Amino acid sequence: MRYVCYDDERREVKLSLRQSDILAALADDETLLKQGGGVPELERGETNGAKAAPVFHPEFGRFMLEATPGKPWGIGFKDLLDVERDMKWRRELAKDHMERTEYPITLTTFPRLGAKDRSITPYYPPSGEKLRSQFLPDEIANPHIRFPTLAANIRARRGRKVEINVPVFRDDKTPWPFKDPTVDYDLHKWPEDDDVRNGAAKDNHIYMDAMAFGMGSCCLQITFQAKNIDEGRKMYDQLSPLGPILLALTAATPIYKGFLADTDVRWNQISRAVDDRTPEELGEKPLKNDRWRIPKSRYASNSTYIAQDPRLRKEYLDPDLVIDQDLKQRLLDGGMDDLLATHFAHLFIRDPIVVFAEDLKELDLTKTDHFENLQSTNWQHMRFKPPPPGNEIGWRVEVRPMEIQITDFENAAFSVFVVLITRAILSFDLNFYLPIPRTTENMETAHRRDAVNTEKFYFRKNPFPTRPPKINGASGASTPVQLSRPPTPTGPVDDEYELMTVDEVINGKLSKSGGGGGFPGLIPLVESYLNSVNVDVETRCELDRYLCLIRRRADGSLWTAAKWIRHFVREHSEYGKDSVVGEGITYDLVKAVERMTVNEGQDGLGVEMLGKRE
Repeated sequence: MRYVCYDDERREVKLSLRQSDILAALADDETLLKQGGGVPELERGETNGAKAAPVFHPEFGRFMLEATPGKPWGIGFKDLLDVERDMKWRRELAKDHMERTEYPITLTTFPRLGAKDRSITPYYPPSGEKLRSQFLPDEIANPHIRFPTLAANIRARRGRKVEINVPVFRDDKTPWPFKDPTVDYDLHKWPEDDDVRNGAAKDNHIYMDAMAFGMGSCCLQITFQAKNIDEGRKMYDQLSPLGPILLALTAATPIYKGFLADTDVRWNQISRAVDDRTPEELGEKPLKNDRWRIPKSRYASNSTYIAQDPRLRKEYLDPDLVIDQDLKQRLLDGGMDDLLATHFAHLFIRDPIVVFAEDLKELDLTKTDHFENLQSTNWQHMRFKPPPPGNEIGWRVEVRPMEIQITDFENAAFSVFVVLITRAILSFDLNFYLPIPRTTENMETAHRRDAVNTEKFYFRKNPFPTRPPKINGASGASTPVQLSRPPTPTGPVDDEYELMTVDEVINGKLSKSGGGGGFPGLIPLVESYLNSVNVDVETRCELDRYLCLIRRRADGSLWTAAKWIRHFVREHSEYGKDSVVGEGITYDLVKAVERMTVNEGQDGLGVEMLGKRE
């Protein structure tokens, strides 16, 4: 979440840079401490039978908090009903430790971050030594040495500042060609100020030049623990093709730096904000000093499959995958299988961005700091997480593509949905394999304006196994449609998938003949799974509320946050049809977001407001 500070008399809202003060207040809360919450160093779950309080972590921006449950959720269906309550509790705790004029909101980005007027409080001038940004000060980053060093080292490795260009939304009176009016071409403080004179700021785009424009974004991430490594590898593979669909469904980012953008999601902006590739690695210059041309940023969609699944065909793999062959051979020699060795040999083509000097004095084989240093800075849309040493935590999979939603009801709905579709995948042995290049294309499609309603995505036609699945030890459990044999392993891969709308992926699609055999839809698959297990009526009704939101978001009857925000701006009395989102509009927008979260009822009242202007 991010926290804003209001000046109601002036109708202004700014980002508050009081992360350290708020974290200190949370850490000193004795009630919270007794419940195992507050700060990440505390032991979790030791609450004498009381519910474990949420834990708050610092994030890259000094205007951000990461909030997580005090302990992992259980596996029962009733446990899923605690997710929304816990999210509300986190917001309430954060608010209770803020100033009267501050409020925690869950917008992906602050609409005027980096605008030339003062969008932060307290104010600091831009163009500091670490970021060297025209628009943002170094003080916007968490002061812990890791964060500004990340930003500085990415810039140093590139040999120039990061280059983020987002297509501007062309409205009736938008100047065209659009030249970002906030760019200063006459700034001569740092050598990197030459970037804009060398063409870094593109016509018809909103230009940004610092890591904070990406890593200052908020998102919704979910981590699952698998029962073993094999299940974790299967979850990683099967959830990967769902990533672009989840991204489009949660679209919430139509404004950057005070301008309406012609995209709806954050992903590529973060990708460019941490892109440390050199000109040689980007293919701009012939390879001379570097080892590889690298097609993707280190923040990108997945490039590997890792499950030892007989349904995994070599045609699904990325033909352009870059790996460190020497490292792969060492992993193979050490007993790792080919798929997993390939996965890590791909991640480890990257350089570490930050290394602490004390970690280089001696190698401690009881720790995994060096591994995590590289693993955690490969920000892909799915992450496979080995168990940490000296801990009972097992193999985990992190789902990373979703945008944060305005209300806790929405965030809970998407969290619960991902849990349920994961269980359906495992119970029905579903197969969503798709060639990795198609998933990469789908991630780009998800960026387009209102993609959830207007675009089509590559998706597998038939997810069912060739044999009846086993559920709770019994075979032959009912599924939404008749099981049928998918294309044979020797058939054309292109025949296994087709373009579908998000509505068809989520809610189902009839076959072209109008009979059975069409794609069943993810929601019907989840409902079939719930029908096959023992869920009490009350819990089932509560879960159906969340599934209804996903269903309606997919069919267009509920707007995405991105569509609602864009509509709010374009209908505002101060909007000049010129793509500019001024201070007054931003103040009213953030106030409307706050009211939506405060007034949110048990039936998701805040969600129902999407598509209507207050």
